[in-house]
Amino acid sequence: MGETPKLSTQHHFEERMKDYYAVLGIEVDASAIDIKNAYRKKASALHPDKNPSPDAAVKFREIQEAYDLLSDATRRLAFDENRRRSLLENPLETAEEIWKTYMNKVLR
Repeated sequence: MGETPKLSTQHHFEERMKDYYAVLGIEVDASAIDIKNAYRKKASALHPDKNPSPDAAVKFREIQEAYDLLSDATRRLAFDENRRRSLLENPLETAEEIWKTYMNKVLR
């Protein structure tokens, strides 16, 4: 059997620090209704059956993942705690990643 490819540290960090609030385009203090509405709007626009874009399926899965996590109160609390801890434990690295993510979205 072949070896499983190892992920780079950068890739691992990006996966671990995915900003699900940004994925849905909502603020961190969004209500459950805001989360649901943002999800429905994005899901409708990005559903692969409705959107011919080659990356629609990937983006659709990303918003589904964000909704699944943020709509579950327990998982959302753990996610928020991890975000706060990451900002405190690795502030420069975290700030750099947030800035890159933000700039990538602005420049698209």
